[in-house]
Amino acid sequence: MRPLFFVLISWLCSLTLARAGGLEETLTSPDGRVAVTLQQRADAAGKRALYYSVRYEGGTVIRESLLELQLDNHLSESAMALPVDRRPRWFENLQVVGTRRSAHDSTWKPVTGERAEVRDHYRALSVDLVKDDNPIYQVTVEVRAYDAGVALRFAFPENPKGSYYRILSEDTEFALPAGTRAWFHGWAQAPYRLLPLRDWPDQSERPLTLELPNGLHVALLEAQMVDYARTKFKLSTARPDTLVTAMHDPADLISPFATPWRGIMVARAPGRLIENNDFILNLNPPSRIADTSWIKPGKIMRVMTQTTAAAKANIDFAARHQLQYILFDWKWYGPAFSFSSDATRVAIPDFDLPGIIEYAKARGIGVWLYVNQQALLAQSDTLFQTYRDWGVKGVKFGFVQVGSHRWTTWLDKTIQQAAAARIMVNVHDDWRPTGEQRTWPHLLTAEGIRGNEEMPDATHNTVLPFVRFLAGAADYTICYYDPRIKTTHAHQLALAVIYYSPLQTLYWYDKPEMSQDEPELAFWDRIPTVWDETRVVQGRPGESVTIARRKGDEWFVGSITNNDARSIKLPLSFLPRGRRFIATVYADDATVPTRTRVGVRTLKVVADDVLALNLPASGGQAIWLSPER
Repeated sequence: MRPLFFVLISWLCSLTLARAGGLEETLTSPDGRVAVTLQQRADAAGKRALYYSVRYEGGTVIRESLLELQLDNHLSESAMALPVDRRPRWFENLQVVGTRRSAHDSTWKPVTGERAEVRDHYRALSVDLVKDDNPIYQVTVEVRAYDAGVALRFAFPENPKGSYYRILSEDTEFALPAGTRAWFHGWAQAPYRLLPLRDWPDQSERPLTLELPNGLHVALLEAQMVDYARTKFKLSTARPDTLVTAMHDPADLISPFATPWRGIMVARAPGRLIENNDFILNLNPPSRIADTSWIKPGKIMRVMTQTTAAAKANIDFAARHQLQYILFDWKWYGPAFSFSSDATRVAIPDFDLPGIIEYAKARGIGVWLYVNQQALLAQSDTLFQTYRDWGVKGVKFGFVQVGSHRWTTWLDKTIQQAAAARIMVNVHDDWRPTGEQRTWPHLLTAEGIRGNEEMPDATHNTVLPFVRFLAGAADYTICYYDPRIKTTHAHQLALAVIYYSPLQTLYWYDKPEMSQDEPELAFWDRIPTVWDETRVVQGRPGESVTIARRKGDEWFVGSITNNDARSIKLPLSFLPRGRRFIATVYADDATVPTRTRVGVRTLKVVADDVLALNLPASGGQAIWLSPER
């Protein structure tokens, strides 16, 4: 009788545990530093609830936080004579039916990137759940633990009854340690403010970089957001020091599907966030373009005066300064916001586009065209093939609507249409990538950044690498001669290293006649736009940043300070030992008798050397390191 008694007690305990929840699973990263714990238990009302928490080297990153979705499927359920689920918390009656663990370790080569190879190394946990009163509803919580951080999402298998899903909100919490501060920015092209987690004027854009009181640096990201509504971060009204995922609008979905990944990057030094920024790429599928030979990164300048003569002058300047492309910006085909404008017809006088394309081709320069959303909506089914027939290399999407589920799926489709015609893409205005450039590598860059269209100050420029660039390449539209620039010229030179963009816009507001071919332009002439290796030498957002990038056996270094003067030590330990390099240094120098006040000097260096960079207020330095022959 005694064994039977214990069997009965054990069965009753397991039944009670199943009814009230009872899951507790911890997943650690391959290096053991990151740990994420997933729990299901009864909340104060006796309903089941899912929670997670994250630690790094034993220190708190995310306190216990709720995982939850709010769904309303009643229209689909009613139409199909299914039980109607009106629970305000959709997860409250989910029962755990199984857990699975796995590991993954591979490398892949990006078509364009900040490093020649990317390692995709993580441990994974999948928790399968089902509605205890309606088994047609199943969901899996997928968790990955990387050395760089944690990612979570909800995956819904195919519903056997065909019910559709309407996600009203995603209420995932991020409970931070008290005293955490965030680099708040209310929209993609907004300025940044370092704010505590209270009294925000609006929701904050993602990625959102946080400074924890324990010295850790954390970034909250969204990945693989291609069939969903964009999310931002809002302050919790119920818990202090807590952020909540804020969806732009409902998402209407058909199973099988998965929500976007919620990424949590963590590092001791803020520069490690930048070095680990392939984290977001690894949360997206591999390239779907079999032949990528037509995807050519390069440097581009905008033609400010859209006439045939000005276009040819820009082409000549681009060829002389080793740029690869020119861009004709909006209105070349008429009023950009009008559906009556035809993006296959030139609408301005004295603009021989076929002749310009041929003139450019003969000089090794490709042509990109701007197209606004109205024309893309009306003409994208045939437009990209037309441009390919013309010899156009890329299209800049302008003023795209962002945020809603509708516009997210539309943009993903249009990017795919461009790929089918072998047309490269640059998406402008408020849209930010979520790693889809791994899947569609012809998506070379995107705006979603407060760049030189707004002429931000140097302090703003030092924040961007630690926030916006964690989402991927950004088109800052670097300038050189425009008098509205709020930084030194050496600062602008250095941005071409610091800001990663396979399609790097230079001379944004400039015209060829503004240039006197100053000697320091040789730095931009030489610089590539994709890299084999990237190192963050030093930096903190809002203060300064120094980044070294390698292409082949040459290194390029960019260093900038904020609005204050600063002295920075640059150890050259990233150079290979046993080799001597020629360092060509481009630095602010008030004694140089040119308009730009940039001096150029050369010196021989080795890996053991440490260079002293004395940066004036809003200044910078650019350095080209080439092996001594």
